[in-house]
Amino acid sequence: MSDLNLSAVNSASARLLPDRAGIGLKPEHFEAILETLPAIGFFEIHAENYMVEGGPFHFYLERIRKDYPLSIHGVGLSIGGAAPVDEQHLNRLKLLLERYQPELFSEHLAWSTHQGHFLNDLLPVPYTQATLARVCEQIDSIQNRLGRSMLLENPATYLEFSESSMSEAAFITEVINKTGCGLLLDINNVYVACTNHQRHALDYIRALPLDAVGEFHLAGFATDYDSDGSLLLIDSHDAEVAPQVWSLYQAALALTGPRPTLLERDDNIPSLPILCAEAKQADLYLRAARQTKGAYHA
Repeated sequence: MSDLNLSAVNSASARLLPDRAGIGLKPEHFEAILETLPAIGFFEIHAENYMVEGGPFHFYLERIRKDYPLSIHGVGLSIGGAAPVDEQHLNRLKLLLERYQPELFSEHLAWSTHQGHFLNDLLPVPYTQATLARVCEQIDSIQNRLGRSMLLENPATYLEFSESSMSEAAFITEVINKTGCGLLLDINNVYVACTNHQRHALDYIRALPLDAVGEFHLAGFATDYDSDGSLLLIDSHDAEVAPQVWSLYQAALALTGPRPTLLERDDNIPSLPILCAEAKQADLYLRAARQTKGAYHA
């Protein structure tokens, strides 16, 4: 980790999310949340939805933030891209973080911009030494600019680069070691990617720097088939968490102990009570992990 990046990490907020389950904050639920104050560990927002000065999103978030911890998740920094991080985007992000002082901030190991154009997707990167140097430089720059450490999320992937010279887990480990960032371990992404590439999901998790896990993500996936008829899973965020993902989550908790856990739903969004019930299921697993703390072997 560079000296400049160490300064950024040391100035990060001392507050942390509770080791409980949270849900994504959706406009469909703004008023119901304020009326009922559900027993949720935290809320998470996508930063890009709040990069304006005012409007109804800020009106409700300012009120909800008074009662709940907050995680802010970015989808637009394009950390894996060839170009430097967009300074205007980074400035807007810094203003948002200063305004709400979230307990955690996270972003994706992916790229979404090219030659000034934004692509509405999170695209994979080749795992090479050149990519590693570029990603570490980007993360150092982001952490220094924001004055806080961040979590990096493992991707859901559907193809791989032939020029990759290291595994994804080894790449992520190197990034964390060199930058001091943390890991957002998306269990659904692990299951999707490992199924698509015919790898063992728990072996992948064991190969990661599990002490760096600051948050879990859980979500639903869709099932499809590729051109040769092979099973293809899509990280769709439009369904409840699958039983296979719940099982993998329990196995991960046995390795890490309890961590803040987000239930993601970005399409086909159900009512607030349904989302809260799913979060309660995660809380049951977190409570069991808490009761067996000290028996973990990462």
